[in-house]
Amino acid sequence: MPSWQEFQPFIVTGLALGGVYALSGVGLVVLYQATGVVYLAFGAVGATGALLAWSLISVHVASWLAWIVCLAFSGALTLAYGMVFGPLLARRTPLVKATATLGLLLILYGAMDLLWTTSGGEVRSLTLPSDSHSFSIAGIQITYTQLIGLAIGVVITIATAAFLRFTKLGTAMRAMANDRDITATLGVPVRRVEAAAWLGCGVLAGVAGLLLADMVALDATTLTFLVISSLAAALIARLRSITLTFLAALLVGLVQNLMVPIPSLTNYNDMAPFVLAALALLALSRRRVIALSREEV
Repeated sequence: MPSWQEFQPFIVTGLALGGVYALSGVGLVVLYQATGVVYLAFGAVGATGALLAWSLISVHVASWLAWIVCLAFSGALTLAYGMVFGPLLARRTPLVKATATLGLLLILYGAMDLLWTTSGGEVRSLTLPSDSHSFSIAGIQITYTQLIGLAIGVVITIATAAFLRFTKLGTAMRAMANDRDITATLGVPVRRVEAAAWLGCGVLAGVAGLLLADMVALDATTLTFLVISSLAAALIARLRSITLTFLAALLVGLVQNLMVPIPSLTNYNDMAPFVLAALALLALSRRRVIALSREEV
């Protein structure tokens, strides 16, 4: 087993990635509650936005402008998808809704492969200015990018919880999560609420794409399928609780990274989100079965 000192850098990385998984998971949960759609294309949208930002920076466009373009592209694409296909999917089963977003993922993945195919061993990197500044705690070196990754997850979680609880639009989203039809009959502008959910989820996809491109790798495949970790956190929270999604995301990030320094587990760290989600769902299902059995008795 590695020593405690060898684990420390991976704890920092795990918390930072957990924060990014948290903001992604929160976006997925809010969108699901408002529309009933599990947005599997979240990672692909963020990856496309990050690659677009990299292309602009490589032709000497100002970095801040490239980041804005990434967020605008991710938000606009997700909003457009939701406005075009959202009404068509509203009455369909959850499986059909998820499969439809999987189609968007495949289209974007194919477009990235076509437009940003790596040639001659080209290595791309999207480095944020916060990487050049760091500080030390108990001998552990922490970059400001890692701090931002964790902090933005905390801020997004708190801000979203407050938004859903204290604003009219947030109340409408929570009402739609309970019963879409009754909410519509009460005069709530359902299409407007759905549009806000799609747009917010898209912008969060762009933020996650930029941060993960810096902390992990600017690679279409890697960024596209990192949504699995965020989705695992959302599933552990049963696509309901934002607070539980945040805690689950931190757990996924920590477990996934703490497996890296252990030689016998290094090659299996990508499986951690699946295993954690499966265990959580099995435990929740068992509790539900026990509760139903007691009610029958």
